[in-house]
Amino acid sequence: MNNKQQKWLYLILLALVWGSSFILMKKALIGLNPIQLGALRILIAGLFLLLFGFNSLKKIKKKHYKHIFTTSLLGTFFPVFLFAYAVQGIDSSIASILSSLTPFNTFIFGAIAFGFTFKKKQLIGIFIGLFGTVILILKGADLNPNQNYWFSLLVVLASIGYALNVNIVKKYLSDVSAFSIVAGNFLLLVIPALIVLVSTGFFSTFEFSNTGLTSLGYITVLAVFGTGIAKVFYNKMVHIATPIFASSVTYLIPIVAIFWGILDGEKLSFIQLVAGIVILFGVYLVNKAK
Repeated sequence: MNNKQQKWLYLILLALVWGSSFILMKKALIGLNPIQLGALRILIAGLFLLLFGFNSLKKIKKKHYKHIFTTSLLGTFFPVFLFAYAVQGIDSSIASILSSLTPFNTFIFGAIAFGFTFKKKQLIGIFIGLFGTVILILKGADLNPNQNYWFSLLVVLASIGYALNVNIVKKYLSDVSAFSIVAGNFLLLVIPALIVLVSTGFFSTFEFSNTGLTSLGYITVLAVFGTGIAKVFYNKMVHIATPIFASSVTYLIPIVAIFWGILDGEKLSFIQLVAGIVILFGVYLVNKAK
């Protein structure tokens, strides 16, 4: 399988896995609070990855660790908590659509910090996407007055973290294997995640009821597949594709997430659906005008 085929395979697999992650977070929050969800997600994924990938740490050179540390914070640590709080405040399908801002941020921060240049069509795409985002949020506030759409800003912050992460991996860690990068990320995050989890009183207050155990099941699936394995695939894709192409997995994530959200009874108006299409069209223009 050549690189072109591989990058499209990774794109489809990641869309299926990450598109399903929003509903998994929503279900896990029934028995866990957002801090516990985020800490458990990192801890379980970290133990899983280090169990199978500890030897890959030998491939990381000392000069790489400052970038490994930065990507562990921007691409994993902060986003898992931000998304956990966001999904608690707004519908999972809306959060997934807002995550489509990642390619915009990848391009913008790539231009500002990594030497990319703007083109007219890309600027148009950015403004179209932002226009769709505003419509999506305002209409969502009308449709679901009981939800706090300020939580949407948490998704935007997470997308900025992802955007910086993909640019750093592409520019500074292209000579490190995808598995080594992820294993290095979680080597640095396991202890902080454990400290955060202990501080929530999880080990003394968690109830081993059907609800609690079901939530643990959801977070385990999310951690192993949505965080651990998916991050390896993502870094492999970054190595063989452009940062913009890699971040464009968000084209497909909302389709999967909306499907799960509708099955779970979430409301999505026609105007919101149109706004989501507008966002994706803007992302398409940014990606097309290389």
